[in-house]
Amino acid sequence: MTSFLRADRSRPVAIWLFGVAFLVLCMVVLGGATRLTGSGLSITEWKPISGVIPPLSHQAWLAEFANYQRIPQYQLVNRGMSLDAFKGIYWWEWTHRLLGRLLGVAFFAPFVVFLAMRRLPTRLIWRCVVLFALGGLQGLVGWWMVASGLEGRVTVAPERLATHLGLALILYVALIWTACEAWEGAPRPSYQPRWAIAAIVLAVAVYIQSLLGALVAGNQAGLIYNDWPLMAGQVFPKAYVSGGGLLHSLIHSQAAVQFNHRLVAYLLFAGAVGVAVAAWRAPVLARQTRDLFLALAGLVTLQAGLGIITLMSHAPLALSALHQTGAALVLACATVLAWRSQRA
Repeated sequence: MTSFLRADRSRPVAIWLFGVAFLVLCMVVLGGATRLTGSGLSITEWKPISGVIPPLSHQAWLAEFANYQRIPQYQLVNRGMSLDAFKGIYWWEWTHRLLGRLLGVAFFAPFVVFLAMRRLPTRLIWRCVVLFALGGLQGLVGWWMVASGLEGRVTVAPERLATHLGLALILYVALIWTACEAWEGAPRPSYQPRWAIAAIVLAVAVYIQSLLGALVAGNQAGLIYNDWPLMAGQVFPKAYVSGGGLLHSLIHSQAAVQFNHRLVAYLLFAGAVGVAVAAWRAPVLARQTRDLFLALAGLVTLQAGLGIITLMSHAPLALSALHQTGAALVLACATVLAWRSQRA
C-alpha cells in the first residue's frame, strides 16, 4: 500500500484540473450558442465513436439532411431549409459534440500519466475517478436531452435541458474544488463556521439560479416580458400558472420561469452584497476570504445588470452567450469562496 502514497499536493495536477474546468466552461457556452442558433437537433443519431467524423461527401450530407427532415423541428419550423443552411446548424452541434469528446481525452490521458508517475495525491484519486464518471454520464444525459426533441416536439424538453446543464455545472464545480485541493494540499480543520455557511449558501443559490436560467432558455422565455422591472406592466404576471397546474407551470410556463429567475436574482443580489458588506466589516476574517466575498458581490452585480440588458434587448445571441458565460464565472467565484471558507 505504501507504493501508492502521493505527496499532499501537486501544482501540475491543479493546473491540469483547472484547464479541464475551462474546457467545461467552453462546453457550457458553446452548448448555449448551439441552442440559441436552433442547432441542437441537427444530428439525430448518437454515435460516440464514429460520430467524430463529419459527412465527407455530398451523398453523406444528403443522408444526414434526410435524417433531419424526418423530425418535427424540420417539418414544423424549418421546412424548405436548403442543404447549405442545414450545414450551418449541423456544424454548431458537431463542434459541441467534438469538444465533449476532446474534453474526455483531455481528462483521461493526463490522469493516466499522473497516476503512472505517482504525481497524483492519494486522497484525490477517487475524486478524479468520480469526475471521469460524471463526464461519461454527461454524454448520456446530453443524448437523453436531444432525444426529447426528436419526436413530438420542435425543441428539447426544458427539464432535460436544465438537467444537462445542471450536471455540467456539478462537474465544473467539482473540478474547480478538486483543483484547489491539489494546489493547496489537505485542509486544516480551522475555520469560522458562520462565514463558511454563508459562502456555501451563496454557492448553492448561484447554482439554483443557473438552473432557473436553463428553464428560461428551454422555454424561450427571454423573448417575452421584455420590460423591466415590471412584466408586461405587472409585478406578478397573470399567466404564472398555466393549464397544467402549478408544478407544470414551474417548469413550462414562460411567465413562471422568467418570474422565478428574476426573483432569485434579486434575492441573490441582496444576499451577496449584504454578506460582502458584513465581511468587509469583519476584521477577524482572513483577507483572502473577505476579498472573495467582495469579488462575488461585484460579479453578481455585473451579472444582474447584464441579465436585464439581455432581456430588454430580446435575448440576442451575443448577449445571451455573454450572460451564460457570466453565470459560469459567478459560479466559479462562489465555488472558490466556499472552498476557501472551509480552510484556515
